[in-house]
Amino acid sequence: MSILVFGRAGQLATDLQNAARRRDLALTALGRSDIDICDRDAILRAIDRFKPNALINAAAYTNVDGAESEGEAAFRLNETAPRAMAEAAQKAGLPFIHVSTDQVFDGTKSGAYSEEDAPNPVNIYGRSKLAGEIAVKAADPSALIVRVSWVWGPSGDNFVKKLLQWAAARDELSIVADQYGRPTYSPALADALIILAEMPAMARPKAILNYAGDDAMTRAEQARIVLSLSQSQGGPFAAVRDVPTSAFPTPAKRPLNAELAIDKAKSLHLPTPDFATGLRDCIATLMQGKIS
Repeated sequence: MSILVFGRAGQLATDLQNAARRRDLALTALGRSDIDICDRDAILRAIDRFKPNALINAAAYTNVDGAESEGEAAFRLNETAPRAMAEAAQKAGLPFIHVSTDQVFDGTKSGAYSEEDAPNPVNIYGRSKLAGEIAVKAADPSALIVRVSWVWGPSGDNFVKKLLQWAAARDELSIVADQYGRPTYSPALADALIILAEMPAMARPKAILNYAGDDAMTRAEQARIVLSLSQSQGGPFAAVRDVPTSAFPTPAKRPLNAELAIDKAKSLHLPTPDFATGLRDCIATLMQGKIS
């Protein structure tokens, strides 16, 4: 098995490379300096060079607030690039897995969002990701879109790392208590994507699949778990004060409900760990690097 990943230095791309090493799996990750991911012909040349069995898109514009003023850049990376990848995958006859987001939804539903729920993004980032989903399915109907939520881990910039940075500088943190979702451990997500890429064509799901961790919680609840475990390991700690999202005005509106239903992922026996799984090792890793 050989996998070609678009994205090299980001959180998910890093964890995909680590997962491949653990599995002794051939995986090539291409970054911006290696390839123009918006150029279908460049992607086809990469396919011809590396001869992968599957393609995974881990590259994206992920700055939710930045997208409000950089819409063109967001749509280029989140729509144009995935379309080019899907076209190349279709032409080469290769399975293609594209990673999307819970932010294609408006967050007003009571309960978890299923794969069948109608998207209705409330910010430009979400609109660009939804446009990417539509472009991928139009170019390659056999492609798999994996929607994820609240991704965190030892690599990249994420909420868990920010919590520890904030706690190192302050005694009390104001954390929103009306945003709800399922924290998704990035190394587990990487393992799940590789499992999906390795599946026989008949067994691999089509269309859209939700993937997230097993526990649903608010941001404030998540913060308390992180900081309590950090304190037990001799790391930073701060008290958490619950506040509404309205206390932190941002350029981009956030959907308050980011919970994804993961019944289909569980039926495929994909790893959907609870939040505590991996958190201890993650905190220890971040502390070794002084959580920078």
